[in-house]
Amino acid sequence: MSQRPVVAVFNGPNLNLLGERQPEVYGSGTLADLRELCRATTEAHGWDLDFRQTNHEGVLLEAIHEIRHTAYGLVLNAAAWTHTSVAIHDALALVRCPVVEVHLSDVHAREAFRHHSYVTPRAALVIVGRGAQGYVDAIEALPGLRSDPGTG
Repeated sequence: MSQRPVVAVFNGPNLNLLGERQPEVYGSGTLADLRELCRATTEAHGWDLDFRQTNHEGVLLEAIHEIRHTAYGLVLNAAAWTHTSVAIHDALALVRCPVVEVHLSDVHAREAFRHHSYVTPRAALVIVGRGAQGYVDAIEALPGLRSDPGTG
């Protein structure tokens, strides 16, 4: 029996409060809504989903380490850590699959401190300002970002 490819979708701090936190910026959908959207998208491709959210940077680092050799792709919304974490930048250097950086809002149209990303240099693609649809776009882009698009 062959194992299905796994797409990791990892989310950083405060994203557990989607739907409650600044809906004018992040939308009214919840993290559960986002998880279901990602599940439906990966399922349509015959892939499994590893969806996580944490408010603890070390937990995110451990998750990246865990999937570094096995994931088909990593969709990462590091949230505030995007702009501060050299540790996440360094961990992403170990990941063998394509990394897609995603942000619900257009970080480039927001405060100046959000314009710099430690994730971007390690990402094959960056998607900003498309809300939850950005996650779908990221997942669907993965085959084109891989050297072996049909396999895990």
